[in-house]
Amino acid sequence: MAIERKPIRRGGIKSAGYDRNARILEIEFDGGSVMQYSGVGDEIARRFLSSSSPMSYYKDVIDEEFTQKRVN
Repeated sequence: MAIERKPIRRGGIKSAGYDRNARILEIEFDGGSVMQYSGVGDEIARRFLSSSSPMSYYKDVIDEEFTQKRVN
């Protein structure tokens, strides 16, 4: 499944995208790794994608809270 990611380029995150139907948030980090987080609700994804500090939001709300899978 390909999730369209949009450039973020802030705080160590290169790009991110969200699949609303599958409830999967995909994040590409500056180091090149791509992670998918499942079970992410619309509001959390929206707040992350529009955050002025996406890495802080990621660490506080997403990391370790959702099932993650490395895709690259």
